[in-house]
Amino acid sequence: MSESEVLRKRFEAAMMQNYGTPPLALARGEGSRVWDVDGNRYLDLIGGIAVSALGHAHPAIVGAVTAQIQKIAHTSNLFVHEPGVLLAEKLLGLLHADGGRGRVFFCNSGTEANEAALKLVRRQQGRSRPVIVAADHSFHGRTMGALAITGKDSIREPFGPFGFDVRWVPYGDADALHKAVDAGVAAVFLESTQGEGGVIPGPAGYLAAARSACDEAGALLVLDEIQSGIGRTGVWFAHQAEGILPDVITLAKGLGGGLPIGACVGFGDSATALAKGDHGSTFGGNPIACAAALAVLLAIESEDILASVKAVGESLASGIDAIGHPLLGGVRGSGLWLAAVLTADSAPAVYAAAQDAGFLVNAVQPDAIRLAPPLVLTQAEAAEFVAALPAILTRAQEA
Repeated sequence: MSESEVLRKRFEAAMMQNYGTPPLALARGEGSRVWDVDGNRYLDLIGGIAVSALGHAHPAIVGAVTAQIQKIAHTSNLFVHEPGVLLAEKLLGLLHADGGRGRVFFCNSGTEANEAALKLVRRQQGRSRPVIVAADHSFHGRTMGALAITGKDSIREPFGPFGFDVRWVPYGDADALHKAVDAGVAAVFLESTQGEGGVIPGPAGYLAAARSACDEAGALLVLDEIQSGIGRTGVWFAHQAEGILPDVITLAKGLGGGLPIGACVGFGDSATALAKGDHGSTFGGNPIACAAALAVLLAIESEDILASVKAVGESLASGIDAIGHPLLGGVRGSGLWLAAVLTADSAPAVYAAAQDAGFLVNAVQPDAIRLAPPLVLTQAEAAEFVAALPAILTRAQEA
């Protein structure tokens, strides 16, 4: 029995089965590569679900975490620490919301960031606006508030009823969104691109249309950039490509580069909507996680990673699109956040064939393979996957 099989059996005996039993047991990583406990090497094209922004064992994160844990690992929210202040200041600068125009709340995950956003919305808008508008097939998290606005019936309905009146609209339909946002709507929650839905971008101008609809009705616009933020699409935050500013933005995943951290950022009146005692988190904004996140942001700047994301992402997308395999229907997305669209519901077979060939991908939908590799993926690594993909698809067809 292999070491992976032994560890998987121990996992099954000790862990709750909400994840099933994952097929691989990973031991270490370096850059965009990971190794399992049996020594097999893989090119990581999912990056911990868009989390490992700088790849694995990046010196900037290793150094920041090591230095911080030697100073102080935890303070709780009863005390101020400089890593948290520095990180908040840096984020506000990148969001063009410094100088008092924005405020940050740190938590531990994207779900928690969306929970904070929901409380902020209710506090700011009051009970006279009970409705939240959200999109079909969206994903905002699995806790009860975030799940209430997640448009996937299969994971939401077993846990209802919820404490929010949610009005659902088709994602990307600006007219339907505009009709749905009236005087009873407190906020609109949208992803800039639907991640768990299959990496489905909104059409050009969609976020601007949402901003306009909210302004007309007095609703707040909350953008979930948990997957799309921190350079994933080749700009710091995807909404910046449309030149708009939301009232609230939620962040996580790539922010910590592998350390658990999320952020809810409010702008304008939303920056001060939560008063003392309205919300909190014992571990949120932990000094170690903040130090790691600041290192991620500074490395993306100093290593010109945004330009690389655009260039490598374009090469990866065009390379996939040019393959011409009968199982491949095209590619969608931007930067290093792509979906290889299949002509059949063969994503699980493609996932398995890719793993056998030494590539880790994500079967995000039955007919879509999600690619969200580390932002440090190189041109050579992207080309390696493109060259291997036809054989992977053929093997999946034959499975």
